[in-house]
Amino acid sequence: MAKLKDKRREKTSVANEIDRLEERRARCQDNLERAEFRTRKEQLCDKDRQDLEDEMTIINQRVLKLDKELEMLRRENRKNMLLSVSLLVISALFYYVFVFNEEDSS
Repeated sequence: MAKLKDKRREKTSVANEIDRLEERRARCQDNLERAEFRTRKEQLCDKDRQDLEDEMTIINQRVLKLDKELEMLRRENRKNMLLSVSLLVISALFYYVFVFNEEDSS
């Protein structure tokens, strides 16, 4: 099952993966805010309060993990962008050298 998910992820673009992770992070952040609100506003017994704090810890860990993944994907996206720009510059240079200079020679 995990291999199937990895294969699906390989077919998606880096930008789509970044969007997907940002949506997941936003949902986790919303859940964390709701849990924090509950701890401040509701009168909870010690067990419920501890359960809620445990849930908040898990959510915080997920947010940190998603932040790391997003950082890695953004770094990869920057590399891809630099590669694309480099190829564009090289193509423009070749066009100028071979096409534009040949017209001047004629």
